[in-house]
Amino acid sequence: MQRDFIWLWVYEIGFAADNSRTLNVDSTAMTLPMSDPTAWATAMNNLGMAPLGIAGQPILPDFDPALGMMTGIPPITPMMPGLGIVPPPIPPDMPVVKEIIHCKSCTLFPPNPNLPPPATRERPPGCKTVFVGGLPENGTEQIIVEVFEQCGEIIAIRKSKKNFCHIRFAEEYMVDKALYLSGYRIRLGSSTDKKDTGRLHVDFAQARDDLYEWECKQRMLAREERHRRRMEEERLRPPSPPPVVHYSDHECSIVAEKLKDDSKFSEAVQTLLTWIERGEVNRRSANNFYSMIQSANSHVRRLVNEKAAHEKDMEEAKEKFKQALSGILIQFEQIVAVYHSASKQKAWDHFTKAQRKNISVWCKQAEEIRNIHNDELMGIRREEEMEMSDDEIEETTETKETEESVSQAEALKEENDSLRWQLDAYRNEVELLKQEQGKAHREDDPNKEQQLKLLQQALQGMQQHLLKVQEEYKRKEAELEKVKDDKLQVEKMLENLKEKESCASRLCTSSQDSDYPLEKTLNSSPIKSEREALLVGIISTFLHVHPFGASIEYICSYLHRLDNKICTSDVECLMGRLQHTFRQEMTGVGASLEKRWKFCGFEGLKLT
Repeated sequence: MQRDFIWLWVYEIGFAADNSRTLNVDSTAMTLPMSDPTAWATAMNNLGMAPLGIAGQPILPDFDPALGMMTGIPPITPMMPGLGIVPPPIPPDMPVVKEIIHCKSCTLFPPNPNLPPPATRERPPGCKTVFVGGLPENGTEQIIVEVFEQCGEIIAIRKSKKNFCHIRFAEEYMVDKALYLSGYRIRLGSSTDKKDTGRLHVDFAQARDDLYEWECKQRMLAREERHRRRMEEERLRPPSPPPVVHYSDHECSIVAEKLKDDSKFSEAVQTLLTWIERGEVNRRSANNFYSMIQSANSHVRRLVNEKAAHEKDMEEAKEKFKQALSGILIQFEQIVAVYHSASKQKAWDHFTKAQRKNISVWCKQAEEIRNIHNDELMGIRREEEMEMSDDEIEETTETKETEESVSQAEALKEENDSLRWQLDAYRNEVELLKQEQGKAHREDDPNKEQQLKLLQQALQGMQQHLLKVQEEYKRKEAELEKVKDDKLQVEKMLENLKEKESCASRLCTSSQDSDYPLEKTLNSSPIKSEREALLVGIISTFLHVHPFGASIEYICSYLHRLDNKICTSDVECLMGRLQHTFRQEMTGVGASLEKRWKFCGFEGLKLT
């Protein structure tokens, strides 16, 4: 970067000299103070130039133009101390110093680096066209090509008469190179005329051709993506099942044989299901299908037995796992006991510091692993206890029928569960005390021993209380059974009392019948069968709904809905025998006279 700055500075000096010659400005020697002329001479010596001052006089006389350096001052090389072979990276926030660009017909001067970057519009999708403004009035299309062909291949140029043009490149990345020239001052040749100078402004341009090409490209990419997804789906799609053959006697015999084989049962059942769904069952093939369905049904027992065998294997595996886990825990306890015994003062003093540290670390690891396995075993036991308690709850709920027994059983169960939880809590506390006891390097204090004894005593008391509660629970169950027996006896007594009451009511009705001599004198009842009694009830109900009476045809039409075998003459004869229940009257006048039957069974009750 220092070298670029020196080049720019030297160029500006030359450019100032040219301007002074063209503008006839007095180029007298400038006497500027120079703080370190040696550094300036060293920099120009490294560039292979004669060390000159600002006024043009040589600073040091011992410059050798043949060697391109100054005698007595070594040139700067990358191998010198303080300079690396690879230059340091440029920070992203540091502004890039643009250089002067020389073309055949024009020269481009960079903008002031302290100025903000030129503003640009939002980049259109697929942009390959740029807008170039600020061109010189005497600028031609050839000069534009000469400047911008360095950015890439130019496809088309549309130049306007108002000092701007549009340039379309072959690729999108060439637009970024063209935007780099935005802000440069252009000068045609060495002329300083206003028509030969200008300040370039390069920006994105929105062109229909660019948009069309970009849309075509996006569609092509979308098609490729869809094709790739389709190929991926086809690759991941499971293979389709083989086609099922059509039904025939030969295929039926093959499927029947496969149904008897356990290894080919699944395939044969799928074929049978497809045939049934297709509608292949008819009178001719019904027996064959029934035999195949019967063969499929014979596998139900096999599947049930297999399930039971798997459940048995699972239970055995659980039991083996539990036994193996308990054995592992015992061995862990033994290892931890070894560590604890080694941590006592009798043996602990004879170990070195590193050995003690290793033993303490091993002890911690063993205790952590032991606690993890112990928690796992306790979890398995709790699950078993919960399953057992669930079974007990189901049994008790089936046996309890009264509200008092249910409330007593629930109270006892809650008390039992609370005692069990307290017992587990005490067990956990005892285990924690044991762990704290193992972590200590000395023997337990008398206070801890007392606490342990107290906890053991409390544990024994809880166990005794639990036994008492279980005995009370059994006693309550016995009382419940006794209450059930008493309840059954009371129900039997109630049934006997009801029978006695019915007998007494029958005797009373018989005695009341004896008080009515008129009814007793009747030798025979007008109703001879149960069917006639049923008819009397239906007719009475029908006529009670029709208080103005109904003809015999209307009554029989209603009865025919209930029984088609009913005859009109039999109905009229039955109603004539029951004079105290039914009465026949004539209604109407003249030609509209009609015989109607009315219900009069309640008139005798009203009179009494």
